[in-house]
Amino acid sequence: MARESLVAVSYPVDDEFTRINMGVLGGSARVVFLHGRPEDEIRETMRQAGVLIGWHLSEEPPAGTWQDAPRLRFVQLLSAGADAVNFAAIPERLTLASNVGAYAKPMAEYVMAVTLALARRLPQRHADLARGEFKMWERVLTLDGAVCGILGFGGIGQAAAGLMRAFGARIHAVNTSGRTSEPVEFIGTLADLDQVLAAADALVMALPLTNATRGLIGARELGLMKPTAILVNVGRAAIVDERALYEHLRDQPEFCAGIDTWWHEPGSGFSPGYPFFDLPNVIGSPHNSGVTDGALQFGAGQAAENVLRFLCGEAVIGVTHREDYL
Repeated sequence: MARESLVAVSYPVDDEFTRINMGVLGGSARVVFLHGRPEDEIRETMRQAGVLIGWHLSEEPPAGTWQDAPRLRFVQLLSAGADAVNFAAIPERLTLASNVGAYAKPMAEYVMAVTLALARRLPQRHADLARGEFKMWERVLTLDGAVCGILGFGGIGQAAAGLMRAFGARIHAVNTSGRTSEPVEFIGTLADLDQVLAAADALVMALPLTNATRGLIGARELGLMKPTAILVNVGRAAIVDERALYEHLRDQPEFCAGIDTWWHEPGSGFSPGYPFFDLPNVIGSPHNSGVTDGALQFGAGQAAENVLRFLCGEAVIGVTHREDYL
């Protein structure tokens, strides 16, 4: 453990986030918070830092900083995804880790809420009532005995599977190895995608956005799914072809989707590329499936714990591979 190590934190922090980082790292390193400091101070700190903790690095630290940070060896993201990182700008010597699994529990809760709502066709029945139509005997689905396909069987996927099993669902999962110690009915890799799509009554998408997963689900893949199936995406929007999904939802009114991640996410003001919200079989949310009271603080603690592992010479989790993104 190197007491003289300097850890730079580039994401905005308040007193609570400062306490989290200092509580985990204060005895092992000097922690410097960069947000709001003059650019010359930021650059000087980065020249001395061995570790950087940042949100997703799309805007911080300032451009050009990477090449002038000779001591930097480890970068820890606060975000679970690494697709916003410009890997071409980051020196190859650096190890970069995403905050995998940090938001798994709240995201799994969201998956469960949306899946149940769409299985019971709550948006459609609500709209019927608003029109004065009392469709008591319209068909709804149950998760008891249903197949839940989960693409991406890491922290989020496994947490969602635990909740799904409590409702009687059978789990068909996909991960990179095709192996798991979790209780599943089927485990495979992306080579088994068509089989999982065809079997799924509900499909949970918790994959990272990489070269291998971008555009993974298009019109052909959606066509393999059951006409009454439910797709819930808490991964990244670009894993699914936007036009193909809209047209499938429009043309297959019993097919439903819960969309938490969008193809073009603004800071404020929002208009999707296709009129998804004109469709009665869609539930949308503003990329907040992992945002609950205390969730970001928990994620900050998890990120700091991973940095502590690095400082102590232990194996870190969530290490990314730049060839998956470049």
